[in-house]
Amino acid sequence: MAIVVIGSVFVDIKGFPNDVYIPTGRNAGRVETVHGGVGRNVAEDIANMELRPKFVSVVSDDASGEEVLRKLNKHKVNTDYVLRRPDGMGIWLAVFDNTGDLAGSISKRPDMDDLAGLLDEKGDEIFSDADSVVVEIDMDKEIIKRIFHYARKYGIKVFAVVSNMVIASQRRDFLQSIDCFVCNLQEAGILFVDDFSALEPEDMAEELYRRIDKADIPSMVVTLGSRGSVYASRDGDRGYFPPETVKVRDTSGAGDAFCAGVSAGLTYGKTLRQSVEIGTRLAASVITISESTCPRFLPQELGLDVPVTD
Repeated sequence: MAIVVIGSVFVDIKGFPNDVYIPTGRNAGRVETVHGGVGRNVAEDIANMELRPKFVSVVSDDASGEEVLRKLNKHKVNTDYVLRRPDGMGIWLAVFDNTGDLAGSISKRPDMDDLAGLLDEKGDEIFSDADSVVVEIDMDKEIIKRIFHYARKYGIKVFAVVSNMVIASQRRDFLQSIDCFVCNLQEAGILFVDDFSALEPEDMAEELYRRIDKADIPSMVVTLGSRGSVYASRDGDRGYFPPETVKVRDTSGAGDAFCAGVSAGLTYGKTLRQSVEIGTRLAASVITISESTCPRFLPQELGLDVPVTD
């Protein structure tokens, strides 16, 4: 049994200034290259909770792709369903300001079209013993349709995260078929074509409930950065969860860790609020380091009653 994660792999190139960041100036600092991608990050975060996820993805058929697989295997991620293809990984070029917040970025998306054929060939093998599925909802439509087919066939919960909200916002019908969608405040604004930045967290929780009820989305969690997060489900459960106070070094990957925690909690019997608490703890652990994934936790530390297996 395992959580199946389906999504992309990126190489993240991140720049950090030594002093106050000047957008139009020459900023001395350091540049780091790390493995990234929403799907890859979520898979490693789940593995770092001593769970054993299956990762379905594509990597480049070169040394950099092999390096990604070696690291994932080291963290005990099942990579049997990762394809090797030319141009299989994306690139994310990002610059952070002196407070650790993202100042600007450019991304090149990977070619993942071959995943549709993989799911046709090995879908039953991948999904038949899955505990749940976490998917990047902005992947190619044909890939998403196949995922929903197998999820329905085996009665599996589907949790959605997003890499490109502009693409995902065009697939609102897909969001009606998932169990929970996790995104940030800006992405929620794109989805609902509104600006929520002036709302207090408690008001945002109420507004989120009204929006998902009208849009027929089963449940959503929206991160608010340094203000914490809000959650709502169509059964009326909604609320605000505060952030943990930590020293911020790099915010990249925090949302992916948050999604991993929420998904793991909902997979293994936690309420929506309890799952948000797990996500909050993982996100806080990520922003204190330069890596894009959380450090290792035992499931019991996070309140998960899941045995650790080799």
